Amino acid sequence: MNRFRVWIRRPAVRDLLTVLLLIAAMVDLWAVMHLLLGTSFAGPTGYNTYTRQAMAWREGLTHLRADTQAERERLVSFLELAEYRDQVYVSFPPLPSVVLWPLTFLFGMNTPDNLLVKAYALGACVLMFYTLRRVGYRRMNAALSAFLFCFASSLLPMTLNGAVWYHAQMLAFFLTAAAVCLLCLDCPTAALLCYALSVACRPFNALYGLPLFITYIRVNRRAGVSLGQTALSLAPGTVLGLAVAAGLAIYNAVRFGNPLEFGHNYLAEFSYQGGVQFSIHHVEGHLSTFLWGLPFDIRDGSVVFRRYGYSLFLACPTLLLMVIWAVTDLCKKRMRWEKAAVLISCLLHGYFFFFHRTMGGFQLGARYMVDLVPYTFFYLLLTPEKKRLHAAEIFLLIQILLFTVVGVTQVHI
Repeated sequence: MNRFRVWIRRPAVRDLLTVLLLIAAMVDLWAVMHLLLGTSFAGPTGYNTYTRQAMAWREGLTHLRADTQAERERLVSFLELAEYRDQVYVSFPPLPSVVLWPLTFLFGMNTPDNLLVKAYALGACVLMFYTLRRVGYRRMNAALSAFLFCFASSLLPMTLNGAVWYHAQMLAFFLTAAAVCLLCLDCPTAALLCYALSVACRPFNALYGLPLFITYIRVNRRAGVSLGQTALSLAPGTVLGLAVAAGLAIYNAVRFGNPLEFGHNYLAEFSYQGGVQFSIHHVEGHLSTFLWGLPFDIRDGSVVFRRYGYSLFLACPTLLLMVIWAVTDLCKKRMRWEKAAVLISCLLHGYFFFFHRTMGGFQLGARYMVDLVPYTFFYLLLTPEKKRLHAAEIFLLIQILLFTVVGVTQVHI
């Protein structure tokens, strides 16, 4: 009996040690990058829109205080704020300010934004590791796979800077990865809550709902669970998700009189400067950049990394791997409904991004496409016959990781 108990404990202890190694690897990577860039590992950022919103909430305001016209103009141009009825508002979904609100009582305006984006990435990586272990991956392959799914992509540069744009996207990445992992660990209530909260960071993440619900229903049906029992299991998370959606709608209506308006339509570039936020006319230029665009240019005989994006398959290579896995599944006639739902939602999600005017603007790689990476992890988890990443797949991801590390030293987002 004692030997049995020791045998049970040993994998847990080894997994914990592996997690500590993962954390050490992440911290070392970040430390080296910040040393090369000369930037702060854990400090605040000047692009602290969410902290300003949290401070405004403490005063009972939904807009940001701007006492003079000069200050208002500076804030609007600097922080991508919306102007509406002579007030300035944060033009992004508000969840990151909810996270920052308690921290403002400790740090005031100097919240540790650069540290928080790292905490989100770390949390996602550790959850991915434990989920891979649960579905049968060996420890080191699970650890390396989780690390590469996170950092062999355009996510890496966003973990170095807690500015408003990256803060929201990193928190959404953590919550979406958590939703996928928790659903696969049979925790539907927590999964659906995380999913709803991710939408409160990145509205297009609503598309993750399709594969989350279809996967849970299909897996339960194959296990012999009735539709009624499955619906009861999904009900608490669905109610919590609807409560989050209602909160967002009320907040939008209070500020802009429209439950679906976060404020982007009142940015200067769209309200009076003549820009169009979503248009089919943006697609052609984005296709040339984000499908087959090279990551560098040759200028005066020197290689220069592109500062405004390149092919999504180089920027986020797990998307390329998912395409390969999907083609393989189709050829071997093992494409299931839940996998198809993941694939279709991913394609729709990426398709909608191509209509956006900037697709992330100034960036290394394809920043918006990081939102699609959890789909690729979801697809991997839904492939039970695959119990490890193969050497060729790991090699590809490591090469992209090294390439991205070099690129970050030249393009400081």
